[in-house]
Amino acid sequence: MVRVYASSNREQNNFIMKILIICTGNTCRSQMAEGFLKSIDQNLEVFSAGTKAEQKVNPYAVKAMAEIGTDISTQYPKQVDIFLNDTFDYVITVCDGAKAVCPIFTGKVTHRLHIGFDDPAAAKGTKEEVMPVYRRIRDEIKEKLTSFYNNIK
Repeated sequence: MVRVYASSNREQNNFIMKILIICTGNTCRSQMAEGFLKSIDQNLEVFSAGTKAEQKVNPYAVKAMAEIGTDISTQYPKQVDIFLNDTFDYVITVCDGAKAVCPIFTGKVTHRLHIGFDDPAAAKGTKEEVMPVYRRIRDEIKEKLTSFYNNIK
């Protein structure tokens, strides 16, 4: 697991960056991204939400993240509307559906980014056939968000 810590300059200024990650259902990609960013810098305030939030986090996403030591089992899907009155440094969409809807997100946002990933929930088959897809997406999220984090810290 990659561990990156906030620079001492940020800590001295008590600066806490606030990030919202948006997907459609808020069950896989955005949940993994939230868990990953929280795991690399505890000074980040990271939230995830869906444009059409579903009922629970995908169990394969929970398992894939647990394999790298990140527990997202207590996270839950949230509707993006609950964040409209909040201010964010970054709003990141992780799926094309959310990217299309994101311009209607009227909350206060300093930076809007799209970092897209395939939908692992589209994988069909047995657990043995599906888990490699979740692992691939997890690893892509880890790679791209590490790069994002290194550019903003």
